[in-house]
Amino acid sequence: MKRLHIHLSVADLDRSRAFYTNLFGVDPTLERDDYVRWMIDDPRVNFSISARGRPIGVDHLGIQVESEEEMAQVFEGMRRSAGPLLEMGEVTCCYSRLSKSWVADPQGLFWETFVTRDNVTTYGEDPDAFDEMKERVAAANCCGARPTVEACCGSAA
Repeated sequence: MKRLHIHLSVADLDRSRAFYTNLFGVDPTLERDDYVRWMIDDPRVNFSISARGRPIGVDHLGIQVESEEEMAQVFEGMRRSAGPLLEMGEVTCCYSRLSKSWVADPQGLFWETFVTRDNVTTYGEDPDAFDEMKERVAAANCCGARPTVEACCGSAA
């Protein structure tokens, strides 16, 4: 079963932790000095916040899946969406070991799909993924509305 993922960058993690704990009526499922996650069942959401120096607001959205079959299904939707894609495979990110891929919507908002393998003790995000996605969005935009970066500019998608 799939779960919507919402990740916000916040200015004050403690105040935001308290706010969202009260809003959702449940305690976080994972807390670190720079990151907090709630796995909410009603509505089914993986909601996370972090204070890691990125711009405040919606950082990215995603669809968390529970199996490789669901991952393939969501990735096919990403591919059909014609946005710039980035397949990362196995990575450590957000205190989890997971497999993930990214796509950008027409406004440049990043969406990820991922299947979580287990929790780990380090944040582990590869900051190059966001940089690479920004480059792919810029390349797609420079060439007009085309189905992929590869079709648009000849660079690898």
